[in-house]
Amino acid sequence: MDALPALDGVTHRFVDLPGLRMHVADAGSGPPVLLLHGFPQHWWEWRTVLPELARDHRVICPDLRGAGWTDAPPGGYVREQLLADVVGLLDALGLEKVDLVAHDYGAILGYGLCLKHPDRVGAFLTFGSGHPFVRMHPRMLTVVWRLWFQWVIATPGLGPWALRSGRQRLVRYLLRDFRTGPDALPESDVELFAAPLRDPARARAGSALYRNAILGEIGRIARGAYRDARLTTPTVVLYGADDPAGLPLELLGGYEEHADDLSQELVDRAGHFIADERPDALVEHARALFRRTAQAAPPRATAALPASSRAIGTRNGEQDT
Repeated sequence: MDALPALDGVTHRFVDLPGLRMHVADAGSGPPVLLLHGFPQHWWEWRTVLPELARDHRVICPDLRGAGWTDAPPGGYVREQLLADVVGLLDALGLEKVDLVAHDYGAILGYGLCLKHPDRVGAFLTFGSGHPFVRMHPRMLTVVWRLWFQWVIATPGLGPWALRSGRQRLVRYLLRDFRTGPDALPESDVELFAAPLRDPARARAGSALYRNAILGEIGRIARGAYRDARLTTPTVVLYGADDPAGLPLELLGGYEEHADDLSQELVDRAGHFIADERPDALVEHARALFRRTAQAAPPRATAALPASSRAIGTRNGEQDT
């Protein structure tokens, strides 16, 4: 793997979880906030969000299984295991409760954490993915064709090849064209996200992720798997107003009978990658949500990394010696 990119004030460590060595970028102090990236990104997705939130929070940005500098084992790219990885990380870091920001498939895990472990999340801000209570509507078919790449990536053999081979046109399409405009992400950042996927193991991981966790979750929602679920975590869902696969908000209801406190908002001048395109809006929404929920809750203690986690620290992309 290439060296970690440097970001001032960020500490890098590797945490040993059951069957997985996970890379974590950590910055700031105060109430803990966990940031879960989407595909095909990793912790660097938060490069402009992290410093702002770290002014008054401890910000934890893991690379999820198979992504970035975390291990890419042959299996485990299913919703249950990916969620277990996140819970295991919170336990290893000694964090009983966090606020949560999640993008794309990270949002799938975020909802799973809120629904299965509501005591672990204070507030949840999500973007680039709808809530799990949406009701299927024929008008949704009008954007399905724009998601053609999901089936390409998910196909065994074809998906890994498309992610890693040649100029990685599919990865670059997702990062540069499937957004507000081709200039929203500099080539240097595109390369940082594309490079790990040239590793065959990580390309296979990306394909398995789409095949099992992402398309599998779409199927679960379509089958009504959440019809009896209750979301008690205060939640804000953001959608880029210019997302190529975006749907009108009137088609994204269905949560009213399942969520205690959920609101949805459009972000102007943003597509699918709001953290890259409108980090200012993301930080503003996060601060407002965290401030509101903190005022309604008792103080929350923070915890240092336990020695038993066997973490290896780095700073600014360089290994400690």
